[in-house]
Amino acid sequence: MKTVTLSTLQAFKRAGEPFSCLTAYDASFAHTASQAGIEVLLVGDSLGMVLQGHNSTLPVTLDDICYHTRCAARGKTASLLMVDLPFMSNTSTERLLNDAGALMRAGAELVKLEGEAWMAEGIRELTRRGVPVCAHLGLTPQTVYQLGGYKVQGRDAEQAERIINDARILVEAGASVILLECVPASLGKAVTQALDVPVIGIGAGPDTDGQILVMHDVLGVTHGRTPRFVKNFMTEAASIQGAFTQYHDAVKTRAFPAPEHCF
Repeated sequence: MKTVTLSTLQAFKRAGEPFSCLTAYDASFAHTASQAGIEVLLVGDSLGMVLQGHNSTLPVTLDDICYHTRCAARGKTASLLMVDLPFMSNTSTERLLNDAGALMRAGAELVKLEGEAWMAEGIRELTRRGVPVCAHLGLTPQTVYQLGGYKVQGRDAEQAERIINDARILVEAGASVILLECVPASLGKAVTQALDVPVIGIGAGPDTDGQILVMHDVLGVTHGRTPRFVKNFMTEAASIQGAFTQYHDAVKTRAFPAPEHCF
């Protein structure tokens, strides 16, 4: 696999070719996922739940994210490395810039932040300084308590229209990628068609440009309730790399997500 960049993802979108994304938090799994063909790796604040045992992503610190970013960056090969900005990085533009700078110095090649249209100015300031941004919309885990739990977003027409408009505003501000989480498949398709930038989905239907899952879910070691959008690829694989390869192939052929994984 050639080195994946933002230009690669744009080319995938123009060609209508889906791409695979997966979380990775250390050198060994990042290397294994890269070798399996995964195009984008995410050092997600989901590490707070799957590695640290918390019940949300909120306790994850900038130091935590930087540590795991350095580890994953050392292990990955051609994959693009995307990294989450942790909870409260958006309290001020100064903090946003400082935190994003720390992630880039640790090895991030794309930073992901949660927020709606109000994050446009922060995204402008980041992109002015050469920091590429993925904007995360829909279910945003850092606001889970405000949302009242891990619930599907954008079910009614008003909510759906707001998400589409927010996506447009954030792209105009400079976001290079949009990530949609837990929205109806019809909304995932509408946002993807409305934007010129790649759209990554998790629980957002089969029509987004890319698909992402948490590595632990792909390997069937999920704690607690398994989300509807998850598929265990380890059940028919002989190895971890085999499971990652099956996931990658299923995304590339649009066999995943299937209707049973969608809202």
